[in-house]
Amino acid sequence: MAFDVNKHRLVPKHSKLNDSEVKKLCENYHIKVKDLPRILKDDSGIIKLNVKSGDIVKVERVSRTAGVTTYYRVVIDG
Repeated sequence: MAFDVNKHRLVPKHSKLNDSEVKKLCENYHIKVKDLPRILKDDSGIIKLNVKSGDIVKVERVSRTAGVTTYYRVVIDG
């Protein structure tokens, strides 16, 4: 019996951005992909997303005080 970490209530929602979303993100915040915080390719929260090094992952955290907050991470090899 395997445990799916993504079903745990404390694990935020992770999703992979497509190319147009990445372009829009970089334009809106005037950043480059290399400026983003990193996340390891084998992180248990993104293992099922089929990501590769250089992909961008959107992390949506739910907070009682702030509502939903969004973070972005660039995938790197471990």
